[in-house]
Amino acid sequence: MKLFTTWFGTFILDDEGQIIEKMLFPKDEKEIASRLELIDNGEILAEEEELAGGKELEVGEKRLELLGGFSDFQQPDIKPEDFGFSLTILNKAMLSRGREKVKASTSPDEQIVQAIRAIDDLAKIINLMSERLHEWHELNFPELTRLVNESQYIELISEFGDRKNILDSGKVSINYSLGADISEADAEAMKILASNLQATVQRRDEMEKYIISRMDGIAKNTAYLAGPLVGARLISLTGGLDRLSKVPSSTIQLLGAEKALFKHLKDNAKPPKHGVIFQHPIIHRAPHWQRGKLARALAGKISIAVKMDRYGDNFIGPELEELLNKRVEEIKKKYPKPKPKKKGGKHRK
Repeated sequence: MKLFTTWFGTFILDDEGQIIEKMLFPKDEKEIASRLELIDNGEILAEEEELAGGKELEVGEKRLELLGGFSDFQQPDIKPEDFGFSLTILNKAMLSRGREKVKASTSPDEQIVQAIRAIDDLAKIINLMSERLHEWHELNFPELTRLVNESQYIELISEFGDRKNILDSGKVSINYSLGADISEADAEAMKILASNLQATVQRRDEMEKYIISRMDGIAKNTAYLAGPLVGARLISLTGGLDRLSKVPSSTIQLLGAEKALFKHLKDNAKPPKHGVIFQHPIIHRAPHWQRGKLARALAGKISIAVKMDRYGDNFIGPELEELLNKRVEEIKKKYPKPKPKKKGGKHRK
């Protein structure tokens, strides 16, 4: 006797290929899809175990060898319509299975990639809207830019609109303005633009908070060492944590500096020393002559952190930070001053 399974049921056949016993699957695409998944994973179905029931059987699949001896017998021609099944059910089951595979293949770090790209899009929108607001409002109150920071600038225009109302609020003061008077309709339009800009800035800030929160669960070591936003940007630039874990530390050091690197290769310009990791305080607070060495040290430790996040489950961020800080101190002591510039092929004394 032979045990044989199709997409719509499990059958026991005699030596002539006649059906002796059968167990049909429910006529439901989700039920069929779940059984197809089990088969794909090499598991034995409950229907197969029940039908086998200690019988001496031949099986045509390696996954069923626990139920009988493997034999590469010819597959019988059992038609689904003979048992009330249509190909429509199979098509729906395959679509359901496909959707589940897509869901399973979407890793959490892909959410980080999309979130970082959303922040980049919001940043572009913010820059465009801010530029337009400044150009427009400076027709009425050009001095305001010098009196307050950018956040206050947007807030004042959003709340009060034109120069007169801003000055009347007492938030800022000025003796004389070169700006022209505008109508109430103009002031209201500027308020709307400033309010929309303010809301967009808030959405960007909320997205950053989301990334900070998610990075702690997705790439805890990377987030600890590089900072959650820098770490997320590195993941985004390579397309995912898995890809980032496979690039050398020298690549991590220059991620985000592709334009400068291309210019170096094309026009023999100075090579870049760092990419987005420049945003890390260890680098951007350091004097320029130390930054390249510090970027190399930081990239090396980030590379270890990324590999641990991808392939391990230990939190070693503090240990990596301690090693990094030691290396940073060594660099600062060894290179307290910039190298003297060459003159006539020799170092100046």
